[in-house]
Amino acid sequence: MFTGLVTDIGEILEIRQQGDTWLKIGCSYDPETIAEGASICCSGACLTALERVREQDRSWFSVEASQETLDKTTLGTWQVGTRINLERSLCLGDELGGHLVSGHVDGLGTITAIEPEGASKRFSFKAPDDLARFIAPKGSIALNGTSLTVNEVSGAEFGVNLIPHSLEVTTWGNAAVGDQVNIEIDMLARYVARLAEFQKA
Repeated sequence: MFTGLVTDIGEILEIRQQGDTWLKIGCSYDPETIAEGASICCSGACLTALERVREQDRSWFSVEASQETLDKTTLGTWQVGTRINLERSLCLGDELGGHLVSGHVDGLGTITAIEPEGASKRFSFKAPDDLARFIAPKGSIALNGTSLTVNEVSGAEFGVNLIPHSLEVTTWGNAAVGDQVNIEIDMLARYVARLAEFQKA
């Protein structure tokens, strides 16, 4: 489990095809603190850390992604040099500053607009129609692994606001209109919707 609070910006250093897709991800984490098999949220996708290495100039860890993961998330578009949001898994007793995030991407959204709003930026997104019913004003949503609060909703479109700090410590500062993003809906919204379906039956 994760909180949606990004703790590092990683960089894709190498990609290999060896059955599944192998990715080498540069980071500032101390590799000695990452257990083999540990879960790391990579721009919203929970991936398993394999190799963990400290080199003279930087640290890195490797992961493998299946074709299913590449097809259903933005991982299929990552290239060497792509910067990604990273978060280590939540430990019991950690502060839950965002909301509970599983790292299981529900679908892909698209940035439709970015507008300055004071020192912040307001982002507008288009969600897949089958996910739109789970997105509510003032509700939580995870976008590229970042816990955000939904400001407004109109059909399948919704908006969020990112303050300067969030833009600086995540990859959102370099986002552009037309970019695809990994969406994970709030798991509480999913269960409430499921319960409503049973009540109608």
